[in-house]
Amino acid sequence: MAGKLYIVPTPVGNLGDMTPRAVEVLRSVDTILAEDTRTSGPLLRHFGITTPMRSHHKFNEHEAVGPIVEQLLGGAVMALISDAGTPGVSDPGFMLSRECRRHGITVETLPGATALIPALVNSGLPCDRFAFEGFLPVKKGRASRLAELAAETRTMVFYESPLRLVKTLEQLGEAFGADREASVCRELSKLHESTVHGTLSSIAEHYRTAEAPRGEIVIVVAGVTAAGKVKVDKYARFKHHE
Repeated sequence: MAGKLYIVPTPVGNLGDMTPRAVEVLRSVDTILAEDTRTSGPLLRHFGITTPMRSHHKFNEHEAVGPIVEQLLGGAVMALISDAGTPGVSDPGFMLSRECRRHGITVETLPGATALIPALVNSGLPCDRFAFEGFLPVKKGRASRLAELAAETRTMVFYESPLRLVKTLEQLGEAFGADREASVCRELSKLHESTVHGTLSSIAEHYRTAEAPRGEIVIVVAGVTAAGKVKVDKYARFKHHE
């Protein structure tokens, strides 16, 4: 009889966000697949979890998926965790989940911590419909992706590195319009959590002059309005003729 894979969210910062059920599952499985065992080790020790860990990250998942699926088909019960948040959301997890489904292995995903939803709701922008974009391409395809998103009417959510934050805000302003409403959340659930609201240009200026940000960054950007759509179309035509 096939085993089971649990996908378990872990706190994005505050350890108090770890659910009792997540702790129970991690204690009960045969193996924990961790994005980085060095990062997850302190978390597991904090909750007295002694289950053996194995690395499962974006650099080894192509080779690791097959053997893991074989073990699960043989009856093993495993849990997948990332460094923070919900696995599969801009973190390793999709490939393993897909292969388990293909082989008839039960996958159960626990609800829990993610940076996406708190940042979206905290932004004050419409969140009844939104587009989650995760990390933009770093180089190839970045400009074309931004051009495609310029006409998006839903609120958009991006993840970003603190080292690229100002540059990304400037590029978003160039593609969407510098006056597009936005917010930047950082260090969600941690002691120094902060959210900066404003336009893309004003937020970029804030971080240009402020102390260099640290930690995980979530950028939330308003979708285009009818009036803004006209500006976007004009900009796109201009860039096309350059």
